[in-house]
Amino acid sequence: MYVEETLYLTVGELAERIRTGAMSPVELTESYLERAKRLGPRWNAYALLTPEIALEQAREAQRELHSGRYRGPLHGIPFAAKDLLAVRGLPTTWGARPYAKQEFDYDATVITRLREAGAVMLGKAAMIELAGGMGYRYASASLTGAAKNPWNEGCWTCGSSSGSGAIVAGALAAFAIGTETWGSIVCPSAFCGISGLRPTYGRVSRHGGMVLCASLDKIGPMARSAADCAMVLAAIAGHDPKDASSLPAAEAAFAYPGAGAGARKLRVGWIAEQMKDAQPGVVAAANEARKALEAAGAHVTDAKLPEGPWEAAAGVIVSVEGASAFDELISSGRCLELTDPLGKIGGFVSQQISGADYLRAQRARAVLQRKMEQVFREYDVIAAASENAVAPKLSANLETDLPSADPLGAIGNLCGLPATSVPCGFDPEGLPVGLQFLAAPLGEHAVLAAAELYQRHTEWHRKRPPVT
Repeated sequence: MYVEETLYLTVGELAERIRTGAMSPVELTESYLERAKRLGPRWNAYALLTPEIALEQAREAQRELHSGRYRGPLHGIPFAAKDLLAVRGLPTTWGARPYAKQEFDYDATVITRLREAGAVMLGKAAMIELAGGMGYRYASASLTGAAKNPWNEGCWTCGSSSGSGAIVAGALAAFAIGTETWGSIVCPSAFCGISGLRPTYGRVSRHGGMVLCASLDKIGPMARSAADCAMVLAAIAGHDPKDASSLPAAEAAFAYPGAGAGARKLRVGWIAEQMKDAQPGVVAAANEARKALEAAGAHVTDAKLPEGPWEAAAGVIVSVEGASAFDELISSGRCLELTDPLGKIGGFVSQQISGADYLRAQRARAVLQRKMEQVFREYDVIAAASENAVAPKLSANLETDLPSADPLGAIGNLCGLPATSVPCGFDPEGLPVGLQFLAAPLGEHAVLAAAELYQRHTEWHRKRPPVT
């Protein structure tokens, strides 16, 4: 078995050892499985472990390597898939009691592409029920219970990719797949001290994934470093005719040239208003991150976001499209089987939003997209703290106990913009703080360049929780 220190290596470091024969995919998979079996239940991190599938895929990866076939940097690398991605013949519960026995007879495109890249699936990551589509008030809004943060087990990991955050932070897999409609890659990455990448809308196929909000849903990687996220994105990005929202092939494809490639002086717009009313520890860590970026050579200046009702517009769109996606669940009354008290009634409330309000929100969205085009003529990326708070207590009321303002989250998701979140320090209680970079559509290389520049000059992404 490999030791904990090895399991916290980046995907890039593991890949090089596998490529050169210094590391066995089978032994690596066995090591992650042993740790996942031991610590996964403690953190409610996995909805399902699939050791038989994992070991079969690891053995196949090892046979191919011995025969001289190397598929690339994910070959033999163990990962976890969020439990809203279909895997043939396995339960895909969407984190919700009404779907506890649900199975599909096909694989999500992301699962297929990771298999083709040689990655090894350890299991399905736990998640917030219906990815929060009916609303939720507590961290316990999940079929598997509240996901506990490896940095402090009395705190949450954030939703809806709650299990994915715990899995990566606790080294229960080398990377995980998360999804984001509004915050569910960026937030758990920030709360768990890991790196996450939200791709441009339409760049990664959503075929085989649960639909929450069809015009906002995105699928992306969560890993140890920004470079790791880039490697995973290169494997899962691309046009898919099975997804009506998939970008054309020339736009959807993503090639990762390697860390530091094409580096130049980055123009970074610093969004202080994102951190209005933020916790002092978050502000302090973010300000130090800005200094580190400037010392690393980035040109950082204060920037402003367009003014408008963007958070309200995003909320209307998510609510209306979510109510449509789960119309049968709501109409049948089976939403009352959900765990969270808000989730039980949220769908009924969302159904009352008028079509006129939905159209107004869509018009606001179009205005915002034009305004953001102007912003990115001045900056390569805009940046701020990923979240205004650190991980809350498991018992927290998420409606009242967390700062609610999230202009970057609303704007980024309304416009389908790519973003990264990378760790940038800790608050006085030892909980992680995240730094977010946002770019124009198809600007993944820009957000990755900024994140990698920061990670080349800091060690926050190398820190690991004090697990006993």
